[in-house]
Amino acid sequence: MPTTLKCISPIDGSIYAERPTLGLDQATAAVTRASRAQAAWADLPLAERISRVMIAREKIGEMNDQIVTELAWQMGRPVRYGGEFGGFSERTTYMAEIAEDALADVTIEDSARFRRFIRRVPHGLVLVIAPWNYPYMTAINTVAPALIAGNAVMLKHASQTPLVGERLAGAFDAAGIPEDVFQNVFLDHDTTSHLIAAKSFGFVNFTGSVGGGRAIERAAAGTFTGLGLELGGKDPGYVMDDADLDAAAETLMDGAMFNSGQCCCGIERVYVIEKHFDAFVEKCVAIVSKSKLGNPLDPETTLGPMANIRFAEEVRKQTAEAVAAGARPLIDAKLFPEDGGTYLMPQILVNVDHSMRVMRDESFGPVVGIMPVKSDEEAMRLMNDSEFGLTASLWTADADRAERIGNQIETGTVFMNRCDYLDPALCWTGCKNTGRGGGLSAIGYHNLTRPKSYHLKKA
Repeated sequence: MPTTLKCISPIDGSIYAERPTLGLDQATAAVTRASRAQAAWADLPLAERISRVMIAREKIGEMNDQIVTELAWQMGRPVRYGGEFGGFSERTTYMAEIAEDALADVTIEDSARFRRFIRRVPHGLVLVIAPWNYPYMTAINTVAPALIAGNAVMLKHASQTPLVGERLAGAFDAAGIPEDVFQNVFLDHDTTSHLIAAKSFGFVNFTGSVGGGRAIERAAAGTFTGLGLELGGKDPGYVMDDADLDAAAETLMDGAMFNSGQCCCGIERVYVIEKHFDAFVEKCVAIVSKSKLGNPLDPETTLGPMANIRFAEEVRKQTAEAVAAGARPLIDAKLFPEDGGTYLMPQILVNVDHSMRVMRDESFGPVVGIMPVKSDEEAMRLMNDSEFGLTASLWTADADRAERIGNQIETGTVFMNRCDYLDPALCWTGCKNTGRGGGLSAIGYHNLTRPKSYHLKKA
């Protein structure tokens, strides 16, 4: 039975938007229309598909002023940061630029007797289930290459950001992409699971919680549907003896606090070589104490509310448990008056260890624990002491050392002297409970297509 999805604004608790979900019959009909439209879309020349996706990119750019305000109301990001069009454009553009090479036939033989080659062909219909924290950039990671590769796409966006899918649908429609080829749909969990179980899709890409990923896998069991899953994270930073402490403190605290800590690859725990621990922590406290918590519509605000009160409550619980177990909070609560709702002060914790949930479970909020370590070996052991593996940030002047340590870390991406960034030329991937598969780069195209072999005997 259809339900209503409601976006409760973190700014003031009001209902900012609500949309009815599709019933199962309506959703099944949408799948049928998409599947029928996909073949004609795939028959278009690759250059034409690329052109239309790039036009849609520009249409989103034209909406950016409106989008920035909508994002503040929907999920709380301060307007001072200008939205997501920079990253959205970078990722779309890069995937467009590499498409011809990434999707090119692999020729094995082209002689008088035989033509043998491998061609990459689209899966057909791709379901993208996108999160609210970076709703444009995370969606376009899959949507753009899926369309360019010749797939039809159905986008199910998070209920916290319902306007995002509508803006994308408007842009794609204005760019000449048939409305059945890209569909923004509002679905409840049961209908989504039913469609997956019914083998409605050739590929499903999901970004969200570990529990959500498990639900997707259960629904897909036995269907042989391809899955891409980016799930939880607990990304570490490691500050070594030869690190630039000022740069490390500035960048890692930005990685921990930006977007109110609601970043897939945000920094949630930091390990510092013992001799630099006190100096590093002092720098971090000074940086974070300058944050301005407030209404995201205020251009002076640097730290907006968390997207939902239940997210803020989880961070408060993790922090309180850690303090009760001996952790010491360093940020003065008097600097950040809050009402116990979505507006959550930032916090740095020391005297922490891995018995505490704040160093073990995903926090996804503006709190970070910092621990001293005696050696690279201890740092590597602690970085790997996690059920997650998305990114790790290493701070050193020695690239060989960073690579050597990176080889020992169970993670999807190794950063040196930076963090909380997605390079579209590199595969965005994770390990352990962070999920499976990979997006962007040429590998992203490989996951959104299947290989098809041709063995043509001429004589």
